[in-house]
Amino acid sequence: MLKIVLPEKAEKVLSFRAAPKLQARIEELAVKSTEGQLAETEKAEYTGYVWANKFVAILQRQARQLKKTHS
Repeated sequence: MLKIVLPEKAEKVLSFRAAPKLQARIEELAVKSTEGQLAETEKAEYTGYVWANKFVAILQRQARQLKKTHS
């Protein structure tokens, strides 16, 4: 597995959260997506957020593993 999180950055990665305004936008798009009401531009925007969320989840999983092995 490719290691992309530095041990000294693990805590920062684990505490990462989207800014409240961004989180509200993502939630708005999620609701519209569930209801099938996204415009094409919104679909592209929401897809980007979904992919970014997956990437952050991978980073956070790696950070948790690092903390486990370095504690």
